[in-house]
Amino acid sequence: MECTAVTEHRAQLGEGPFWDAPTQALYWVDIAGKQALRLIGANVQIWQMPEHVSAFIPCASGDALVTLSSGVYRLDLDSPGLAPRLTLFCVADPHPGNRPNEARCDAQGRLWLGTMQNNIGEQGEDLPVERRSGGLFRIDRDARVTPLLRGLGIPNTLLWSDDATTVYFGDSLDGTLYRHFIRTDGHLEPAQAWFGPHTRGGPDGSAMDAEGFIWNARWDGSCLLRLTPDGQVDRVIELPVSRPTSCVFGDADLKTLYITSAASPLGHPLDGAVLAIRVDVAGKLCSRFAG
Repeated sequence: MECTAVTEHRAQLGEGPFWDAPTQALYWVDIAGKQALRLIGANVQIWQMPEHVSAFIPCASGDALVTLSSGVYRLDLDSPGLAPRLTLFCVADPHPGNRPNEARCDAQGRLWLGTMQNNIGEQGEDLPVERRSGGLFRIDRDARVTPLLRGLGIPNTLLWSDDATTVYFGDSLDGTLYRHFIRTDGHLEPAQAWFGPHTRGGPDGSAMDAEGFIWNARWDGSCLLRLTPDGQVDRVIELPVSRPTSCVFGDADLKTLYITSAASPLGHPLDGAVLAIRVDVAGKLCSRFAG
């Protein structure tokens, strides 16, 4: 498969790709670089955030949510990149020293947000993860926050089954992807190990295709794994980056896979780029935040 970088931009820690089908726009972030980015056609817009930012998700109301260290904020997309207009929406996780990591919206447009001990220094340097202080939270359109899980290490991957009875969720500290059945009251059953650990790196973010297979980015594994619905490796997609971090299906036919990545000690030329690969199966649409 041919891989191309979609822009010249290189992130310290690229993450959270989101494809907005109505506007044919790609959203993503550079967590360590404190940047929220949007690509429409050949035009890249960058909003410089005051804090580390882990997700950038458009809203039904026309603005966007950004998940910053101090809380979830609304971003005015008409504001200038060097002076973004931010309004606090909610504080999901008040635990001192935590930061947001994975965030996605379910089919109902509710934001699910995983948090972790902050592992990024002020200069973007790596800090060790020494405690399982993270959690998983669901945020409704009215800013109501529902805690779902506690004691998480490094939350990554948030995907749902078509019937909305199951959420797939990863903890990179365990090297494992889990699944939780969702109770009728919205809370989660205990985790069931679904996939991992695996020799090709640790699990990071994922996307689901129209056949229900999960494409999982492998940190330090230089690849994606396409996983069957019962948690078996269907194929390995080799990548020219050391640390792929997540992926999303995009373009008009949802058959382009956009892959974010991070810088690495190996210094590969494309490390930190957003890559694009054409694939033979369509993906599922991303859901905007309902508020």
